[in-house]
Amino acid sequence: MEKNLDKKIESILFFKGHGVSFKELSKLLNSTESEIKDALNILKDKLEGRGIVLVLHNEKATLTTSPDSSGLIENITKEELSKELSKSTLETLSIILYRGPVRRSEVDYIRGVSSQFSIRNLLIRGLIEKSTTSDDARSFIYQPSTEFLQYLGITSLDQLENYQKIREELQSYIDSGNKDESKNEV
Repeated sequence: MEKNLDKKIESILFFKGHGVSFKELSKLLNSTESEIKDALNILKDKLEGRGIVLVLHNEKATLTTSPDSSGLIENITKEELSKELSKSTLETLSIILYRGPVRRSEVDYIRGVSSQFSIRNLLIRGLIEKSTTSDDARSFIYQPSTEFLQYLGITSLDQLENYQKIREELQSYIDSGNKDESKNEV
């Protein structure tokens, strides 16, 4: 087994922020699935008694907070949910409403900064939902949740004010950025 394979797996799981299949870890680290499983067991042992635990389920691995910290995490979550949405979170929500279903990379491109924490906040609040794309099971798309549409009192997104106009403007912005990138390639 490759030296420090458990540390590399830990880094990947932390970076990804969601479950990663043993098969994908094997590809990423150019190791056998057996080596990955051995390294995961080592990592699991190293995390024993820590604030982070390794969960192995359905041939996937993910890092989560320790069950011992559940009360603390629950209090933090309640506090986050009681706060108003920040400007960046509202921007992210607007993009998902008018552009969705959309990948996080597209939201990041439109905003010009990472939207990871805003998306997490929206998911926790139940305002958006994520699903995998049909072409890539490892890629997520985000869209408004049914509950949020009910809260807004609409049955479809096209009932949002200026929906089509804003959607077209967002597409135009994305298209103009792609043209600029293709000019740079020449």
